[in-house]
Amino acid sequence: MNKILIYPIKSMMSYGDLISNDSKKLLDDLSLILGKDYEFQYISDFKNLKEDDFVLILVQSGGSEGIFKKDIFTAFKGPYYLLTYGSSNSLAASLEILTFLKQKSKKSEVLHGNNDYIASRIKDLYSKKEVEKNVKLGVFGKPSDWLISSDVDYKKCKEIFNIELVDVNQEEIIEEIKKVNEVKDENNFNYDKKEISKALLINEGLKKVVQKYELEGFTIRCFDIIHEVKSSACLSLALFNKDDIIATCEGDIPSMLTAYLVYKLLKVHCFQANPQWIYPETNEIDLAHCTLPLDMTKNITFDTHFESGIGVGLHGELELGDVTIVKINADLNEFYCEEGVLVKNEYRKDRCRTQVKIKLDSPVTYFLKSSLGNHHQIIYGHHKKEIKEFFESYGLRKIEI
Repeated sequence: MNKILIYPIKSMMSYGDLISNDSKKLLDDLSLILGKDYEFQYISDFKNLKEDDFVLILVQSGGSEGIFKKDIFTAFKGPYYLLTYGSSNSLAASLEILTFLKQKSKKSEVLHGNNDYIASRIKDLYSKKEVEKNVKLGVFGKPSDWLISSDVDYKKCKEIFNIELVDVNQEEIIEEIKKVNEVKDENNFNYDKKEISKALLINEGLKKVVQKYELEGFTIRCFDIIHEVKSSACLSLALFNKDDIIATCEGDIPSMLTAYLVYKLLKVHCFQANPQWIYPETNEIDLAHCTLPLDMTKNITFDTHFESGIGVGLHGELELGDVTIVKINADLNEFYCEEGVLVKNEYRKDRCRTQVKIKLDSPVTYFLKSSLGNHHQIIYGHHKKEIKEFFESYGLRKIEI
């Protein structure tokens, strides 16, 4: 049985039996549509909530906004789903509360409309409630020196996404890697065995750190690894992503958060890439990077890491067809999300090893005028609608192009 907890709220004004009757009718009608697998249960406080409890705030009347701020916002960390109807100024109060929550960057939504729509949203939100569980993502070293717009407020990240960012000292990372003596190449990668061996030593050391801190993902200041170990982390990141541990490059925290949230929403992996060339005249963009999740390509060859000329870089060819490009900004209040078509795989020696050309549906000049940083995430398929709805529910705004 899927239990839905209802916390009712109303003003001290007298509405007679109107509120009780309207509330009962709404919940009775929703129960019929939701079916026997869902059950409503009233609660009077938030003291004994479990981490995975699903709560709806039933806004019964106007004038309840101040009560929400005083009694609910201080006691309940959300997400805030405001269930409302079309009488007693229930909707008006809900919209005021929603605006307050968005100003606080809180995950929130008003559930209003015909009952079929409301029931559908309840089912959808209930099915995705595991995203709200506390997770830990690692920051291995700080963002690379050139990522001057990628610092994230750790407290804000926890408040908005319930994601704890865990700093791990780069010296500890290097030490764990150097402790590993030998690793077997179980994949039989077709490349220089000595270089593959060094890359897999990095992977085994990073596994130890991920296990120690119980991480569901991480971003790594990878150029320090190249300097200390004389090899790159590109292959390791590809392996981690294939195994559903989100791993991103260069200590780019917004890119890591983007990839993690997209994975939790859609169960798809992201290709983190740098824009390489922009074609305003044809609305196309070239993007590239030296790693990508291994399960995003069936045709892969190995090369050196581009900038250093050592280690193991990945040249993968992606499937042509529909894609979505997405990125959260460092302030965690805006996001970019647009669809396009991957039209070509390329290979030039003066770029990172995996290279794609994408023709966008929206103006490519976003990257020239309003770009939310360097790295962006590419996923297969058109998912703009789902991602937009998902990020907006957290209080983020889609950047206008």
